[in-house]
Amino acid sequence: MKTITLKGIPEPLYRALKRRAAANRRSLNSEVIASLENLVLSRALSPAQRLARMDAVRERTRGVYLTDEVINAAKREGRA
Repeated sequence: MKTITLKGIPEPLYRALKRRAAANRRSLNSEVIASLENLVLSRALSPAQRLARMDAVRERTRGVYLTDEVINAAKREGRA
């Protein structure tokens, strides 16, 4: 993997990225990568490629159900 250093990021953009990262439960670095992928790669995908990606996500998450019990347990985790 390659590394990029970004300089001169405007403060409002930085704050917005931090908020999005927190909302998506990602690190700032992961949020920037996801944002760049969404911007750059999503336009380059054909409809068939896009559908293949969606199918892959569905397959990875098959059988995973978020019940109230699972969500509440996750909320309580770490609140000791």
